[in-house]
Amino acid sequence: MSDPISDMLTRIRNGGRALLPAVQMPHSKIKESVAKILKTEGYVADVLVEGEKKKTIKIRLKYNGKKNVIEGLKRVSKPGLRKYVGSTEIPRVLGGLGVSIVSTSEGLMTGTQAKKKNLGGELLCYIW
Repeated sequence: MSDPISDMLTRIRNGGRALLPAVQMPHSKIKESVAKILKTEGYVADVLVEGEKKKTIKIRLKYNGKKNVIEGLKRVSKPGLRKYVGSTEIPRVLGGLGVSIVSTSEGLMTGTQAKKKNLGGELLCYIW
């Protein structure tokens, strides 16, 4: 797999469209960090790391009735074309209604957190 973050976002998008209660994927530290950001921002219900040797991440999706809370996901920085931004260039997603996830020198964080800390980095994805 050349782009595990894109695979993760696609699994979440497809699971939401199929109204699945949860989606599962192989574990990595960056996927776990993205999932925890999604949980703190209120886009998913719960994040669980399961297994001892072969870990998996289980993400419980959140719904408003029969509509997924996550309306859209977009991968910005791809393996073929990386996208880096400074702290002043971090975009607002849907006028502040969405969240951008930035990989900084202090770890993964939302775009607003990176702006407050005056940090730039790789712009991973948008979620709204």
